[in-house]
Amino acid sequence: MSGRGDALRRFERRLNLRLSVKAIARRAVNSIPAALQIVLGVVLSYSFAHFVLGHATPFIAVTVVISTLGFARDARPRKVIESTLGILIGIVLSELIRLVIGAGVWQLAVVLLVTILVARALSANPAFALAAATQSALVIILPSPVGGPFTRSLDGLVGGVVALLLTALIPRDTRRIANRDGLALASTLSQSMASLLEGLTESNLPAASLAFERLRRTQALVDNWTTSLDSALAVARIAPLLRRQLPDLRRQQALLEGFDLASRHLRVIARRIYFLLKEGGGRAELVDLFSEIAAIIDLLGAAIEDASKLTEAAATLRELAPRLDPEKFMPNAPVTESVFVLLCRPLVVDLLIATGYTIDDARGLLPAL
Repeated sequence: MSGRGDALRRFERRLNLRLSVKAIARRAVNSIPAALQIVLGVVLSYSFAHFVLGHATPFIAVTVVISTLGFARDARPRKVIESTLGILIGIVLSELIRLVIGAGVWQLAVVLLVTILVARALSANPAFALAAATQSALVIILPSPVGGPFTRSLDGLVGGVVALLLTALIPRDTRRIANRDGLALASTLSQSMASLLEGLTESNLPAASLAFERLRRTQALVDNWTTSLDSALAVARIAPLLRRQLPDLRRQQALLEGFDLASRHLRVIARRIYFLLKEGGGRAELVDLFSEIAAIIDLLGAAIEDASKLTEAAATLRELAPRLDPEKFMPNAPVTESVFVLLCRPLVVDLLIATGYTIDDARGLLPAL
């Protein structure tokens, strides 16, 4: 028995190692577009500051490009501009203060304090203040460049302009990140529905509990998709190469709104199903109802990459919505079970919104109570 257990543990270790290697390789491959954009930005900003402006060591131009582009999920042009402004404020403030009080340890403390307070007053974003403080510290610590005290300010401006131009003219395909985040949310909802159905079909309390726990974790996935989708829309609006993506991204906005609302309602439903099973309840009609909803969620998840699935999902929802009358759907059922038909009414409205319905049109499909 011990030998068998050791063999199983060795197999699990090999499997985990294989998965880790795949995750590392996938992360590296996914970073290639951002890395190429950063490298190109560094080369362009350095070349312009060095060969055109004649600055011997345009260190600041390089750091500005790397800091503003980075690998963040949110690549909106507004974020690039905010980062650039924060960096420039830090550089200019430190240059001015250095002219008055010189450079040294106590001067570094003064510059950092002033820069952080001014940056915090100008923006509530902590990253703005940190970017300004980092660059102001570099200005105080590094020797004065050849060309005058504000040479580094000009380098910072060059780096910021290059970063913004690259964001618009040679953008990353931010839709790919939004698609990935959307599919992660759709997959979690699909897995949650599978666990919910297993709980109802087999009166399996652990499966019902797992469904609830999975649904509790969806908020972080919703937030990720919101950030990456907002970023993709902002970039597509200013980037000529990506403008054709706007209709697809706007369709994703409707899907996101519907999935966000649906996940909230599904948490309530999953919790109630857990307690229903705990008390020994559960009917075949509930299995049928949630099987239909699970199939619709799968269609909507597929619609993130295939718009034709929206039409199919909308048609299925139009058939389901008029049947959600508790007295007709589950006649003679106890209130503890027929209440699930009522709970599914707003859920179906949420899913209709995901297909592009307005809330009033979606509610109009439901039967009167």
